[in-house]
Amino acid sequence: MHAEVHVLTADEAAQVHERTLKVLSERGMRVDPDEGRRVLAAAGAQVDEATRMVRFPPALVEEAVHLAPRQFALGGRRDDFSFPLNAGRFTLLADGGATTVLDRKTGERRAPTREDWLEATRIIDHFDDVGLYWSLCEHPLADQGPQGLVAYMTDVFATFGKHVQESFGDPALAPWVLEVCDIVFGGREEVRRRHPLSFLITPTSPLIIEAGFTGTWLAMRGWDIPVAVMPMPLMGATAPGSRLGTLLAANCETIGTLCLVQAAAPGTPFIYAPVLATMDPRTGRYGAGAIEQGALSLAAIDMARFYGLPVEASGSSTDAFEPGAQAAYEKAALGLMVTLGWPDVLVGPGLLGGAIMLSLEQLVIDIEIFRRARQARSGVPVIAGLWLDDVLTRVGAGGSFIGEPSTRHNVRAGEWLLSDFGNRDSFEAWRAAGRPTVVDEARVQVEQILATHEPPGLDDGTARALKELERRAAES
Repeated sequence: MHAEVHVLTADEAAQVHERTLKVLSERGMRVDPDEGRRVLAAAGAQVDEATRMVRFPPALVEEAVHLAPRQFALGGRRDDFSFPLNAGRFTLLADGGATTVLDRKTGERRAPTREDWLEATRIIDHFDDVGLYWSLCEHPLADQGPQGLVAYMTDVFATFGKHVQESFGDPALAPWVLEVCDIVFGGREEVRRRHPLSFLITPTSPLIIEAGFTGTWLAMRGWDIPVAVMPMPLMGATAPGSRLGTLLAANCETIGTLCLVQAAAPGTPFIYAPVLATMDPRTGRYGAGAIEQGALSLAAIDMARFYGLPVEASGSSTDAFEPGAQAAYEKAALGLMVTLGWPDVLVGPGLLGGAIMLSLEQLVIDIEIFRRARQARSGVPVIAGLWLDDVLTRVGAGGSFIGEPSTRHNVRAGEWLLSDFGNRDSFEAWRAAGRPTVVDEARVQVEQILATHEPPGLDDGTARALKELERRAAES
């Protein structure tokens, strides 16, 4: 059977839900976008315009949960890419938003460039372990108004062929995003069918549905763009000072936003995606490598499964500022824990220092960590063809199984994780090779990928249409 970890029983998850109903109906959330309050009032919520507070009757919450689809697939530019959610599958989403880069040539920290962004995006396009895109580091054009946005999205779809998850905090940009999708994918109906883009809404903890990202999504209704809702409560700072209280806060923020999404566009594909983390009580900073984050992520997975919703979980963060022992033990412990919860999507690879610094070497190492965690989750499959009791009986006492056909077959059939990463040779061979470290090996692999991997690119007609859109955006 599979190795799985749960931290909530069904009864405990029901208790979280009941207290969520109580908080949302008695206290509610502050809903900043005017359109959001209007939509919720029309759906039966109690709205105080003076304070922007909205209280959610339990019947409204239950209806929103009912309206959210249980299964749908995320597509991409590649025709062969389709990732079904709530189907027992697992993929990675590279962590995003780094404001600095650890230069692999100098070892120094510096500001990111477009070349850094291109390299990081080409690497995650290369690894099919990574099915979903976030911008690993800041793209210099992404925040430069409509023209910069069109140029950025052109780069994204030319460089990454799988699913793209993004968010933009200015509702005025929504028409430009949609027009890029229209050009790249051949119209609204094709976007609705393939789901190549999902949108990230990040409620502000505690208990605020913010205006920017939420307003942008509201302006994009009608394209059936899946929504991932990702509040980021910090235990002891922007959430109560207990793991259970933090889970309750995150669930309130996620489910409250679900109510808005389903009231605004019933049946919108929805991903339960809170990031539950802890404050370091000695400094007040985000405790990126804290082991409690793993338990909190597992609890979030359990709540998503309680509601029957697809789940995007977070793991593999670290406080370390360079690849090394601390990054390894923090990322491995968190990554293994959360993988054993088996979310649909796991955010994790690539960043250091509390997700502010990009390291391409760490990105490669992290993917290896998740491959090992995924193998651990496979457990001990109890399948008729794997007993091999006939082989055991035939070979008998003192025999060897190295030459058996079943051994050769199962080496290639998943009983072993055949990793080509890290040292597998003798001490003498390792010393003769110059005592290479895992970071050295990761750096070599980075250079090999960048030298050989070709991103999907854009056909001439699509590239010309996007360039014309960029020209129009510059004049807007």
